[in-house]
Amino acid sequence: MLMEHEEETVESTGGLKLYYQAWHPPGEPRTVVAIVHGIGEHSGRFKNIVEHLVARGHAVYALDLRGHGRSPGQRGHLMAWAEYREDVRAFVEKVSAREQGRPLFLYGHSMGGLIVADYVLRHPEGLSGTIISAPPFESVGVATPLLVLSARLLSRLWPTFSLDVPLDATSLSRDAATVSHYLEDPLVHRKCSARWAVEAIDANLWVQAHAADLRLPLLMLHGEADRINTAAGTRRFFESVTFPDKELYVVPGGYHEPHTEPGHEQVLQRVDDYLLAHVPVRAPQRSSA
Repeated sequence: MLMEHEEETVESTGGLKLYYQAWHPPGEPRTVVAIVHGIGEHSGRFKNIVEHLVARGHAVYALDLRGHGRSPGQRGHLMAWAEYREDVRAFVEKVSAREQGRPLFLYGHSMGGLIVADYVLRHPEGLSGTIISAPPFESVGVATPLLVLSARLLSRLWPTFSLDVPLDATSLSRDAATVSHYLEDPLVHRKCSARWAVEAIDANLWVQAHAADLRLPLLMLHGEADRINTAAGTRRFFESVTFPDKELYVVPGGYHEPHTEPGHEQVLQRVDDYLLAHVPVRAPQRSSA
């Protein structure tokens, strides 16, 4: 497939230079999709999304958050959730400057879904909609009372203390190749800090408490058999959203990554349909900024 691929950096709070990638179709893009990844992964894990959407005329950008992939910072660490918010803000501003006036959508997967939900609840301006995939609104066996208490104590005493993320790679996808690639990927890590754990818990509580405040078109995706984050948690959030332009697609039998599952083409066609349903009659030309 013909596409233009670029690798750049964008400066976020604290002067960190965050890595991002961009893929463009031949000609002018119909829309722009900016992807935010989950804990421990990076911008290079969205090959299926990139290939499907670029082939249909969309541009795709993907960021490596601080502490992930090719971006600097302790793996899986931050001192405040607002740092992720600033990473996304810098990313969105960079993409917006490059793609002036085009319909821009934020796409967050897993923990990236929580990051994106937190961002769009506070900063919906300039966005045409949001896509949230497999968010951690109800995670399996993670936020037990003992673990939460331990994390809060460590967060105060030793915030950078590194913890192992209890993730079973076979729960990511029913596609064996996807699991193998994940396990062999040198840019993937399974770490989070004590402060990160507490900030993630508190951000999750805040986002779910403010679901009714969402004022952007919303598409939610979740695997029915997700053993990492349950589809039930996504359904509850979706039902709490009062904005009428919303859609939920639960993938029958699907695991944690709807975009890597067998039959992911059907999922990504839903994404394409959603994007095109929110395109204005005419979009301006791409800028060289």
